[in-house]
Amino acid sequence: MSGELSLNINIKEPRWDQGTFMGRAQHFFMVTDPRNVLLSSETLEEARGIVENYRAGIVKPGLSEDELWKAKYVYDSAFHPDTGEKMFVIGRMSAQVPMNMTITGCMLTFYRTTPAVVFWQWVNQSFNAVVNYTNRSGDAPITVNQLSAAYVSATTGAVVTALSLKSLANRLPPIISRFVPFAAVAAANCINIPFMRQRELKYGIPVTDENGNRLGESPNAAKQAIIQVVVSRIGMAIPAMEIPIYDLSVFLLVFATPLCCALFPQKSSMSLSGLEADLQERIRQSSPDTTTVYFNKGL
Repeated sequence: MSGELSLNINIKEPRWDQGTFMGRAQHFFMVTDPRNVLLSSETLEEARGIVENYRAGIVKPGLSEDELWKAKYVYDSAFHPDTGEKMFVIGRMSAQVPMNMTITGCMLTFYRTTPAVVFWQWVNQSFNAVVNYTNRSGDAPITVNQLSAAYVSATTGAVVTALSLKSLANRLPPIISRFVPFAAVAAANCINIPFMRQRELKYGIPVTDENGNRLGESPNAAKQAIIQVVVSRIGMAIPAMEIPIYDLSVFLLVFATPLCCALFPQKSSMSLSGLEADLQERIRQSSPDTTTVYFNKGL
């Protein structure tokens, strides 16, 4: 029908070139926009309907290309890329700025007593655990017992590590001690993220060919994905931990979240030779032309 939106727009991929940092940054500025957390359930469901219908070849009458892309980014901000499930609101990347703003403010305010420090470290690591689980890679189900064990180990390990490093601050020269809080956050991320995503390290995450055809599950791909996420999260912590002016650190946090997410493509890749030997063999038999595999690294 004349004027109807083309069905050739590839909304399975981001609107901007993900092979460049600037393209990834534009993508994540849209996905992590804090205003997305204010969207109603009706708006989110409408966006999901537009996206899923378009993928099925059904175009809403009068829908423009810009409206389609807007719906796609609203959808991406709230629904998991592998499972399609609506993500818990504070676990969405669009909630990073307001949540980190609030928690960092409390950590900087209530630091005079040990119970207060422990409490706010626990709140911070609990929030990080929610974010890490919400933005995991893969679609395999996780039991309540597995999730509970992951949460306890992640938060306990991260809190103990953070407090242990912070206790060093009083015994170090001022020029060094000012970096201890950042080191504590960085170390906590190195513990929290792998623990909350330990199932991926044990059983692997889905890997596909360039057309999205699933080839198997790889723990090696999970290791690469988690390392990339840890690096990104440590970068996100720099404004809150290392900028002494709170208002400025909050301002920079708005930019740090999407820019650090953009350090690596969401759809990451690795050489076939980097996979487990048995998976390599299965892929060579089923898809002999495949030399590179792709996977969702999570956020």
